[in-house]
Order: sequence, then C-alpha cells, then structure tokens
Amino acid sequence: MLNILESIHEHQQVIKGLEVLVPQIEQISQRVTQAVQQGGTVFWLGNGGSAADAQHLAAELIGRFTQERRAIPSLSLSTDTSVLTCLSNDYDYSLVFARQLEGLCHAQDVVVGLSTSGNSPNVLKGMEVAKQKGACTVGLTGQQGGKLMACTDFCLTVPSKITARIQEAHILIGHMICEWVENAVAKQ
Repeated sequence: MLNILESIHEHQQVIKGLEVLVPQIEQISQRVTQAVQQGGTVFWLGNGGSAADAQHLAAELIGRFTQERRAIPSLSLSTDTSVLTCLSNDYDYSLVFARQLEGLCHAQDVVVGLSTSGNSPNVLKGMEVAKQKGACTVGLTGQQGGKLMACTDFCLTVPSKITARIQEAHILIGHMICEWVENAVAKQ
C-alpha cells in the first residue's frame, strides 16, 4: 500500500536538496535569456514523462507563464507524431531528436534534454548534434547524472534515484527557468 505521507516527505527532501543547484539554475536561466534575446530558440527533449515535461515547459514559453509578454521561441521535439514515427521507422528511434536538431538547431539556440537516468540514447545523440551546431546544451537528470553530464554545457542532477521525485524536481527547475526568462523578456 502506498504511504502518501512518505511520498510527501521524499518530495520535500528532494526539493530541499535543490538549494545547492541555485547558482547553476541562475547561470542556465541567464544563458537561456541571452539566447532568446539574440533570436534563439529553446528546444526541449525527453522520453515518456520527460517528454510530457518537455512539452509542458515549451508551452510555458510560447504561451505565457505568469504574465503577458511576447511569445518566446520554444519547441518540444517529442510532440510531432508524424516526425517521430517517420524517423523511428526510416532510421532508428535513437535518432528522433538528433535528426530534428540537424534540421532546426542553430548556434544561438539552447537545447534542454530531460532524462531521469541521464542515459537515454536519443537524448544523448540529440545533445551531440546540438553541440556540433554550436548550441548551448543543458541536461536535467537525476541519480548520478549518467552520460548526460559529460556531453552538456550545463547539467543539473536532482539528488534522487526515484523517477517520480526527479520528474517533480525537473518541473520545478523548468518553471524557475521559464519565470526568469519571462521576466527578462517582459521588461523589453
């Protein structure tokens, strides 16, 4: 039987553990803001629950988060079923993000990869292409960071091994980044 109180306490402990990441979150938020102000796009990618989080965070920037302002260029690469199934069928699922970034990504962009393990092959290959394009790469992961730590410019590792808690933290981190960027854009 699920112990709801235990889940709440785990969540609180993980969120409290994010305090050490504040300087990195600020640095990433500044970098994303700079990219957007220079005409760049924020690309988000992930699988499963992380795909849903990528879609959610892209929508916060395209739409509005907490205030009215211009749309901020942002796109989740896990939402176009025709592209995803085409690439999976004609190539390989490990290339679904890499191929999209090959066609869409530019040096002034930021690519954010969400992977609770840090070892998702398609996220890693996407980051590889983003780096080749000269884009800034950001990883959101958990556990020990996985391979994503070694192939990104910035990598935030949530201090947990529990997928649900990692994803909850990723949404909080994503919301903080979106709020920072939105505040900067709204002042323009």
